[in-house]
Amino acid sequence: MKTRYLDAGAVARMIGGYGTVRVIELLARDIRDDYLRWPEFEKCARMAHHSSMGVIELMPVSDGRRYAFKYVNGHPGNALSGLPTVLAFGVLADVATGYPLLLADLTLATALRTAATSALAARAMACAGARTMALIGNGAQSEFQALAFHTLVGITEIRAYDIDRHATDKLMTNLAGVEGLRVIAAGSAEEAVRGADIVTTATADKRRASVLRPQWLAPGTHVNAVGGDSPGKTELHPAILRQARIVVEYEAQTRIEGEIQQLPASAPVVPLWQVLSGARPGRETPEQITVFDSVGFALEDFSALRCLLDLAQATGAGQDVQLVPDLADPRNLYALLAAQARATEPAAATS
Repeated sequence: MKTRYLDAGAVARMIGGYGTVRVIELLARDIRDDYLRWPEFEKCARMAHHSSMGVIELMPVSDGRRYAFKYVNGHPGNALSGLPTVLAFGVLADVATGYPLLLADLTLATALRTAATSALAARAMACAGARTMALIGNGAQSEFQALAFHTLVGITEIRAYDIDRHATDKLMTNLAGVEGLRVIAAGSAEEAVRGADIVTTATADKRRASVLRPQWLAPGTHVNAVGGDSPGKTELHPAILRQARIVVEYEAQTRIEGEIQQLPASAPVVPLWQVLSGARPGRETPEQITVFDSVGFALEDFSALRCLLDLAQATGAGQDVQLVPDLADPRNLYALLAAQARATEPAAATS
């Protein structure tokens, strides 16, 4: 039995060939379907190793039939060394046998699934007719957020701001050919936010920050807070949270890592799965400020892995590898070494 293997190049070729926007739509469908099965999943907060340089995390989840985990990091200083801030890979396995079905790079898929989840939440939380979005932080996540909101929400204007103007220029260049989407460079975060229907914050700095302030927000604004995803790392002024309706992915994890780490543990939040199912509204009034406090949850990576496996099987992408041994006698693991020893024995001397 073989494991399908998708390295970074194979994932990029597969997604590029299929179409980035089409994959975002597929991911949004799969993520929504899995959130609607929320009670079926065995869930836990991710396990994190924090250091002064960044964080390394393991994110497991299972629906009882398949098990998935993702390895992911977040190292803001990596850019100075020419490395991505976020790197990831993951495994999808069969619960009945424990056999790994897929081993895949998830660096690109993490950006795509984050954007798809953000847009899914916004469809249920933003005011009807939202067309403008401020995008604060124009790094590796920004293009995917813009495409997801354009495709799934109907955003037609992006007001982009980053403290590094080169990042904004990169964003504008990459999205220049997207039909029906206008990207404008803003001179400040405040300039980008004033009058925007939706505000997405996707900064990478590993500290408590207030890149978004309450006086900039008009009534009815929806805030998609993406960048705050570890203890001690925030983007929103706490006054925004105190007045907002807050939706979270997995409360036990978000209390530790999300924007709501700035609030008392008793502060009310709404689970995303209940909003997507219609059990609870994403917003209660047109004037209400809403916040999707997104830190990323393992269920979204479960969805991404099964989507990648489906695409790989449909397109023939990647390769089948013998990731774990295939034994003639499953109880004789030592036979692998015996066979190797025989293969490396020197040829018998001839007389």
